[in-house]
Amino acid sequence: MTPRIRPYHSGDSDTLFAIFVDAVRNGTGEYYDNDQRRAWAPATTPPSDWSARLGACDTYVALFEGEIAGFIATTADGYVDLAFVRPALARRGVGQALYDAMLARARSRGLTALTTHASHLAKPFFARNGWRVETTELIERNGATLERFAMALDLSPLR
Repeated sequence: MTPRIRPYHSGDSDTLFAIFVDAVRNGTGEYYDNDQRRAWAPATTPPSDWSARLGACDTYVALFEGEIAGFIATTADGYVDLAFVRPALARRGVGQALYDAMLARARSRGLTALTTHASHLAKPFFARNGWRVETTELIERNGATLERFAMALDLSPLR
């Protein structure tokens, strides 16, 4: 089954937060220890600005087998702020379908570059899609140190 992609609706907010928490706490265990995952996603209820954050971005939602399977949110200047898929639905084309929709939108808006801060789990996915690591960073989240990767994709037309 091919994922169906649609724009974000404010009613998706709680489900998308649950996907974020599930992806961080259950999908990144190979790369981050329990303390790091709990620091990255400490709450099980969305912060007060969560829906506004999603609404301020170009946010796409993937539906797979009748359920919301993942989402991607990109700011107007081309920063991929959030990109998460339910761990139980990983490797079924959900992430790629979301990415393809986001990339098409970025190109249609005339963006010349995209940037993100990728986790260890997301880095290979972005790299397969032509992104390059600009720097490795150590950041502090709620008392834990996490490693992430500043990545970029050049969308400039060929000269």
